[in-house]
Amino acid sequence: MVELEHTRELMKSMGLTTAAELLDARLEDASHRELTYLDFLGELLDTEHQERRRRSEETRIKLSRLPNRKTLEEFDFSFQPSIDPRKIKELSTLAFAARNENVVFLGPPGVGKTHLAVGLAMQALRNGMTVYFVTLPQFIADLRKASIQGRLERRWRVYLRPDILIVDEVGYMQLDRESAELLFRLICSRYETGSIILTSNKRFSEWGELMSDTVIATATLDRLLHHAHVINIRGETYRLKDRLKIGVQMVPPADIPALEKPAKE
Repeated sequence: MVELEHTRELMKSMGLTTAAELLDARLEDASHRELTYLDFLGELLDTEHQERRRRSEETRIKLSRLPNRKTLEEFDFSFQPSIDPRKIKELSTLAFAARNENVVFLGPPGVGKTHLAVGLAMQALRNGMTVYFVTLPQFIADLRKASIQGRLERRWRVYLRPDILIVDEVGYMQLDRESAELLFRLICSRYETGSIILTSNKRFSEWGELMSDTVIATATLDRLLHHAHVINIRGETYRLKDRLKIGVQMVPPADIPALEKPAKE
């Protein structure tokens, strides 16, 4: 018993907390199964390794700031026939991230752009990579606040450090000169050094207007798209697909009677 407690304390001091907690149960199991010393040790260390991976993944998910934990397996490709599932499957190998390439999802609101971006992020997190999620309005507000507080350069590291940076909702707000320059700097800073997954409801031809400067927009797109996979999504809103399938109308029926015009005096 003294030897057992000594072994348990050694495991804890070495950071093998899961193995220490399971030592008694695994010893009893090994005795019943007549495992060799090597098999017993291998199974115990494998359990410790799996638990460390689980905790690491959970920590990275929390730090990623993802809005949800939707996976690619949950995406209904039959509802969005404009998307080639083979292309998404290819992206899910994460070879694009290994090559520091970008992924751009284009399409109107609600067609599944963010779901696919998050799904790729979850795949990356499962594989030990780091991810950070931010909407464009959040990114601009964050850096403007950091600039006022005199910590802009330090705050930039948050957006340059992860293996994959997701920039969501590009196109929902008109950018002034300062905001456009922040987005341009972000794209330049991660160019060929880290992957970006970007979602936008704007065609590339509209980015000049979006960024209030055609020159900055052109330079931004030049770097963003140099090594990029562009997925253009067309179709009905993905968020309301279940309601549409059961025939729930999204607009008032056409036979609503018009309001009577007031009688002329």
